[in-house]
Amino acid sequence: MIPLSHFLIVSALLFSISVAGIFLNRKNMIILLMCIELMLLSVNLNFIAFSHYSGDIAGQIFVFFILTVAAAEAAIGLAILITVFRNRRTINVEELDEMKG
Repeated sequence: MIPLSHFLIVSALLFSISVAGIFLNRKNMIILLMCIELMLLSVNLNFIAFSHYSGDIAGQIFVFFILTVAAAEAAIGLAILITVFRNRRTINVEELDEMKG
């Protein structure tokens, strides 16, 4: 049986990688969305690990709700990204600081 600490270490590493990805790459919007999804997955891993080790299924059920919201967020985010790319011909975050009026 894998100890709880191993799951927590992996989850902390995933969360750290996603935070580093957000701070190091502030140009590409797709990579920013992927880093946010990686954050959500690391939190889900914590929920599942604690749920398994405590013997309570509530954490695992809560993960399904988080995954549903994450899928909707990814779909809406990509739809907005496609619309922005069609209008501006770029997905560079630094060039998207002006609003059309």
